[in-house]
Amino acid sequence: MDAKEKLTEAELNARHAEKMKKKEAARKKIEAGKTKEKGLLIVHTGKGKGKTTAAFGMVFRALGQNMRVGVVQFVKGLRQTGERTALEKFGDQVRVYAHGEGFTWETQDREKDIAEARKAWNIAKDMILDDTTDMVLCDELNIVLRYDYLPLEEVLDVLSKRPFMKHVIITGRNARNELIEAADLVTEMELVKHPFRSGIKGQKGIEF
Repeated sequence: MDAKEKLTEAELNARHAEKMKKKEAARKKIEAGKTKEKGLLIVHTGKGKGKTTAAFGMVFRALGQNMRVGVVQFVKGLRQTGERTALEKFGDQVRVYAHGEGFTWETQDREKDIAEARKAWNIAKDMILDDTTDMVLCDELNIVLRYDYLPLEEVLDVLSKRPFMKHVIITGRNARNELIEAADLVTEMELVKHPFRSGIKGQKGIEF
């Protein structure tokens, strides 16, 4: 018989409480050494679903903390999404700009894609550098950088000059190594399963 099975429920509860008490003490010790504050450069990349979704989770969290937020979507076009509809409820606490006419394989027009990327970046740049916005989401900026629609050096320079407490989130596959190096927090979404592979189309509330 397993040793755990021999313990009474009260003994198991006491053992659990003692284990959690030790974890709490260890956690407090770690947190005590974390005293710095700064605006974070956050990158969500990888082939898995959820990069934009996770970024919007941070956006809504910031809005819940009465922070002012800017959102620029680079290549997803003007199709109405659940996120943009929900953000409308926050009024002038959030500014949202969607540029482009869809993904690069939809437009098939490199010059137009570059022009739209520049328009979107000029708006994002202003929000990144100003003092009135606490967080800026540059959704799918990694795609724009991957195709060299914007100079990486310019983007990195602007990011380095942002106000000290400004948070910037950048999403999209294939994040450039230089951007990953500059970032404070990088998350790579790994694809394990996707309903597209089973013939299931994008659905309201899940994909848009």
